[in-house]
Amino acid sequence: MTHDHKSALLAAALDAATRGWPVLPLRPGGKRPALHGENACTGASPCADGHVKWEQRATTDADRIRAAWASRAFNVGIATGPAGLVVVDVDKPKDNSNADTPCGVTTFKALCERTGHTVPATRTVRTASGGRHLYFTAPAGVRLGNTAGTLAPLVDTRAHGGYVVAPGGTTPGGTYEVIHDDPVLPLPGWLLDALKPASQPSRPVQIARPVTSGSRVANVAFEREKAAILASREPNREDTLFRAARSMGRFVAWGDIPRHVVEEAFQSAGEAVGLKPYECRSTLRSALNWSIRTCRPRETA
Repeated sequence: MTHDHKSALLAAALDAATRGWPVLPLRPGGKRPALHGENACTGASPCADGHVKWEQRATTDADRIRAAWASRAFNVGIATGPAGLVVVDVDKPKDNSNADTPCGVTTFKALCERTGHTVPATRTVRTASGGRHLYFTAPAGVRLGNTAGTLAPLVDTRAHGGYVVAPGGTTPGGTYEVIHDDPVLPLPGWLLDALKPASQPSRPVQIARPVTSGSRVANVAFEREKAAILASREPNREDTLFRAARSMGRFVAWGDIPRHVVEEAFQSAGEAVGLKPYECRSTLRSALNWSIRTCRPRETA
C-alpha cells in the first residue's frame, strides 16, 4: 500500500468531515467497519461504560481522523444517520443475474418517471461497481432507516443505522468518485412518502388466535409462499423471499394473519436456504412495509 494511497484516503476522510459528515474507518479495500463489534469488546476506552457502536464512534474530529488513518490505509465510511443524510444507492445487477435484469439506475429513472418527476440533480457519486449514490439531506422530525428494494429493484437507501463508502474510497472494483458535484438537495417529498415506515392500520382489538383461524385464502397463500422460499436456489433466493413477503402484506394489513407470524416463518425459511439472517430481516421489513402501506382495502381489492 503506497504512502500516496494512504494520504488520499486520509484526505477523503477529512473532506467528508469538513462537510459535517462523521466518518468511520472501514477495512482496507473493503466495506465492513474496521472497529470491533460488541462480541469482541474488551471494555477498554472508549467502551469503558459499555460497548460503543460504530455509528456512535463516527467522528468529524480532524485529530482523531488523522490518528486513525496514520496507522493504516483504512477505507472511508460516512455514517449517514449522524451525518443527516439519506443516500439512495442504485446498484448494478450481480454477475450471476439474468442478462436482461435492469440495473438500479434504470429502475430508479423509471420510478421517477412514473411519479412524474425527473432524477434529482443532487450530489452523485459513482460507486466502484458502476452504480450511483445520490445524496440528500434527511428531513427534520422523521427518522428513516435503511431499505433494500423498497423503492425499486436494485435501489436501496442508507440513513440511520447505515453508512456508505465515501468518495475517494476504494474497493477491488475501483474508486468511488464524485460525478455530479451539485449541492446536496433535501430529500424530495415523494421519496420521503415512499420511505416513511408503514404504520399498522387501526382495527378493533381482538383476542390472539392461532394462524389457522385466519382466512382460508391467507393461510393457503402463506403456505404456498413459504414453500416457494424453501424451494428457491441461488441467485433467486432473496428475490423469492421479497416477492413472498410482498404478497403476504395485504393479508397482514387486513388482519388475516399476524405480521410476526409471517416474519418468523419466512425468516426461518430464508435462513434454511442459505440467506444470512440480516439479509432476511432487511428484505422482509422492506417488502412488508411497502405492501402494507400500498395495499388497497379488502372490499376494493
